[in-house]
Amino acid sequence: MIKPVPLYIGLRYVAARRRQQFISFINGFSLLGMALGVMALIVVTSVMNGFDRELKTRILSVVPHGFVEKADGLENWRDVAQQLEQKPHVVAVSPFVRGFALLGAGGGSHGVEFQGVDPQALRSVSAVGEHMIMGSLDALQPRSYNIVVGRILARQLNVIPGDSLVLTLPEVVVTPAGLFPRTKRFTVAGVFSVGAQVDQSMALMHIDDAARLLRMRGKVQGLQLRFDDMDNALGRVSTYAQSLGEGYSGEDWSHSQGSLFQAVKMEKTVVTLMLMIIVAVAAFNIVSALVLMVADKRSDIAVLRTLGLTSRQIMSVFVVQGSAIGIIGAFIGALLGILIAFNLTDMVSWMENLLGAKIFDPRVFFVSFLPSEFRTADAVVVLTAAVLMSLLATLFPAWRAAQIEPAEALRYE
Repeated sequence: MIKPVPLYIGLRYVAARRRQQFISFINGFSLLGMALGVMALIVVTSVMNGFDRELKTRILSVVPHGFVEKADGLENWRDVAQQLEQKPHVVAVSPFVRGFALLGAGGGSHGVEFQGVDPQALRSVSAVGEHMIMGSLDALQPRSYNIVVGRILARQLNVIPGDSLVLTLPEVVVTPAGLFPRTKRFTVAGVFSVGAQVDQSMALMHIDDAARLLRMRGKVQGLQLRFDDMDNALGRVSTYAQSLGEGYSGEDWSHSQGSLFQAVKMEKTVVTLMLMIIVAVAAFNIVSALVLMVADKRSDIAVLRTLGLTSRQIMSVFVVQGSAIGIIGAFIGALLGILIAFNLTDMVSWMENLLGAKIFDPRVFFVSFLPSEFRTADAVVVLTAAVLMSLLATLFPAWRAAQIEPAEALRYE
């Protein structure tokens, strides 16, 4: 016999037989509910992790990991760049000038952030050159007034390489005819496609052309930094900027793109808490199963008490039974959730091929497939929460069972 006795009896009660078919059904239903809840939580958190990874990979492959700027511009930017390149974890530095404007063509317009860059230096801090679908960054030459735009922006403005765009700055010029906004005509030299929001909101031109537009001739606005790992940029960019002297400021990607990733993180947290309700419902099912079991086993409890089991041991019997249902269901759900999380992308692709339709239309969504990234820490949190809920759910029914008096229970037997 398994010892201690409460463990043995509790495990025996998990599999009710013969005349306890209804209780057995409740036990099975509770186990199934726990398994489904844990499985759903692991799969959903893995999908949220996958979207977070895709966004970081796509956006931060194009957007530099950090920016160092000076309010009045940099004249000796090459000397400053050499100092930054010697800092730990910094692998590349590139100058930039940026501003905001309206790009218009064919009666339509769209607000964008334009960046003046050195095409050669840009390749060391950004992978945008690897995502060109039309044209090339090499077309960005001084005084050429060529511009490279994202795929979505090009589609919204209905332009292709060779077409003209009108860039309108948020400034006015005084002419004899009145006040007019500053404008400049550019030629589309290329189109890039990253598969992220920058496809709609960013345009690139040569740094000399941008400096002329913003009246910063001979200066650059700042320097773009790339680190050996994007997480190494967190907190270091501002420190490096301060070490350069007064007037320098720095921000890393968590400031320039942080709102997007914070939104994804918040969404993951909210969805996880909502899905925890499924696990809580399964825990309530365990309460129901134990209450019915206690009512059915009153005479058994009385006999066990007369044989010498204490109230604490009787309580342990039903804690073991309820916890076993929750733990078994949680581990079954975890196993299924892990298997699905590792194969979810392939499963969705197979379903798309079977149905002949795309679940995520690439013309609409930035991420045209269902990404999934399993993280052990998330699974541990889900399993721990499920086991704790199962344990807490057993306490009240087990306490009620421990209060049964043997004489009262056996009076009519």
